[in-house]
Amino acid sequence: MPERRAVVAIAEGLHARPAALFVNLAAQQPVAVTIRKADGDPVPASSILSVMGLGAGPGDEVILASDDAAAEPSLDALVQYLESAG
Repeated sequence: MPERRAVVAIAEGLHARPAALFVNLAAQQPVAVTIRKADGDPVPASSILSVMGLGAGPGDEVILASDDAAAEPSLDALVQYLESAG
């Protein structure tokens, strides 16, 4: 099960517009991806309500994962977005 850790660098965190952009990017991936905070349960990365419900702010570490062995490029793309300025 491939997984990646990322520190949210987006000033607003995963709220409103940044969350919508992240969810759209996740939905474009050919594999299903989950996201969670270190102390939380995984939620679908393609669900806007679930992603916003994480409450991930700037500087928070999140963990992205997939059950698909071919998920590496998808996880890398999502990490790149999270670790950019949005």
